[in-house]
Amino acid sequence: MDHREAGRLWEENAEAWTILSRMGCDIYRDYINTPTFLAMLPDVSGLEGLDIGCGEGHNTRLVAQRGAAMTAVDISPTFILRAWELEQTEPLGIGYLAASGQELPFADASFDFVMATMSLMDMPDHDTVIRGAYRVLKPGGFLQFSILHPCFSTPRLKSVRDETGERVAVECGDYFTPLDGQVEEWIFGEAPPELKQRLPKFRVARFYRTLSGWMNLLIAAGFVLERFEEPYADDDTVKRCPHVADTRVVAYFLHIRCRKPSTNADGNSP
Repeated sequence: MDHREAGRLWEENAEAWTILSRMGCDIYRDYINTPTFLAMLPDVSGLEGLDIGCGEGHNTRLVAQRGAAMTAVDISPTFILRAWELEQTEPLGIGYLAASGQELPFADASFDFVMATMSLMDMPDHDTVIRGAYRVLKPGGFLQFSILHPCFSTPRLKSVRDETGERVAVECGDYFTPLDGQVEEWIFGEAPPELKQRLPKFRVARFYRTLSGWMNLLIAAGFVLERFEEPYADDDTVKRCPHVADTRVVAYFLHIRCRKPSTNADGNSP
């Protein structure tokens, strides 16, 4: 499966995804991933940033509110339309563009930072995306992204539950088995029952690689690894949203920041 085919699936998902996520149904984003991503993000005030795979623009807007001049791309025209509509009513100066993360339509060294929240693992050619991010970054700029954790979101995955039905472990397998577009169907568990019946399930293509595979892509592109996080719910978060307590069992997500060197080994700018 290529990025255009994967993009068609996301275009089919976009309307339902926007409706449900804006209702607060994406609890792992709202309670786990986004707070961790923002806490890990360096000061971006006054910087020019690019968001790859922005969806309906939720996280792009939060980073823009921190003072960054944001540009955002997504392969789904519907996602871009919904993000643009919100920008018209609540302007933050964000520029939205329908484009593939594998074909970034920007000049070299255009941005101070690049971000991607839970999107890179849904693109078929991870190497092209990573190298594209490196290309559009200015020397000294950083890439920060979040993905499903490769160690605990393996091709074979099964929950292990106790007698009360609580998840206490996960069964992981086929870690070294690549996935090239296997389509999974699901919908947010917190979606109201009437919307689960009315809205179509999301169809998401999976493109899996190991942890070392991700690390080696970054290193081969020229990035210097800088920081990692494996977010999980603390006690206060569990009190506010008990359903995310299962993030304490294993690391569902991995957040990575890496940086484009300011100079090459010979002392010249890259």
